[in-house]
Amino acid sequence: MKVSTREWVTKAEEDFALVSSLARPRKKPLWGPLAFHAQQCVEKYLKARINEAGGKIQKTHDLDKLLSAVTPLEPLWAAYLNAFQQLTAYAVAARYPGLTLSKIEAMAARKICRAFRRDARSSLGLKP
Repeated sequence: MKVSTREWVTKAEEDFALVSSLARPRKKPLWGPLAFHAQQCVEKYLKARINEAGGKIQKTHDLDKLLSAVTPLEPLWAAYLNAFQQLTAYAVAARYPGLTLSKIEAMAARKICRAFRRDARSSLGLKP
């Protein structure tokens, strides 16, 4: 694995650790940040796969755009299209007033993140 790909994976794993931590019960749940970090984990794994293949990494939070760049390499990942459309909104909107996420929405983001992380790590030759 390229050193630069490993850097993307390291950053994705930092986001995943935050997703896992924020999902634990607490007095004041942080559903917005949980969904944001789920989106960030997915984004960084998409960029890691593109990087590993030698592709140009777009400066975008739009998971649809990143997914379309990687589906020639990973055609089965097209199944994530609908799920990623929802996650894309969490890249920015979840960080500002106007969007309040429920526990159900945050846990759905976490579920998508976990499933995609498993597939991305497998594609990169890493343990799930």
